[in-house]
Amino acid sequence: MRISSVAHLTIEELEAGLETIRRSPKDHGVLELIVRRPGVGEREVLEEGRLDPEEGLVGDSWKRRASKRSADGLAHPDMQLNIMNSRTIALIAGEPGRWPLAGDQLFVDFDLSEENLPPWTRLALGDAVIEVTDQPHTGCEKFISRFGADAVKFVNSTVGRQLHLRGVNARVVRAGAIRVGDRVRKL
Repeated sequence: MRISSVAHLTIEELEAGLETIRRSPKDHGVLELIVRRPGVGEREVLEEGRLDPEEGLVGDSWKRRASKRSADGLAHPDMQLNIMNSRTIALIAGEPGRWPLAGDQLFVDFDLSEENLPPWTRLALGDAVIEVTDQPHTGCEKFISRFGADAVKFVNSTVGRQLHLRGVNARVVRAGAIRVGDRVRKL
């Protein structure tokens, strides 16, 4: 996937989109995009995928990625899946073709806020069940280069952290197939 040069939104423009994000469904949402990362910097947009408790999103490189947050330095088990609110990425990235640049695997029209999805909340997603974990998900240097410094300030602001605008980390509890358009439901 190539990074195109797109004008980044200002913090004021981003904050103007907060009400739309806040209107995200709280109990029943929709899986809008699945992105597999087979290697560093690589993205594959999928219509369907499989979630597995050992592999995360099957074919994704999560398991091969080192983590500073895990005791052994290997892939962190509570960071198998990165999930981002589709209204947030639509605001930040603009066109849907740029959404995969965020680096998340799942994009959902669903309220990911701390209040709605505290750690250890389980979600049914297609045939699978996932669990939101307590591992924070914040913007990195790549996110800044792709979406701008104001986007990182926005997602990491006090409100941004409460709403989990950068997204949440999750792990797979029950294996299953997932498809774009599947319902996301709190259990």
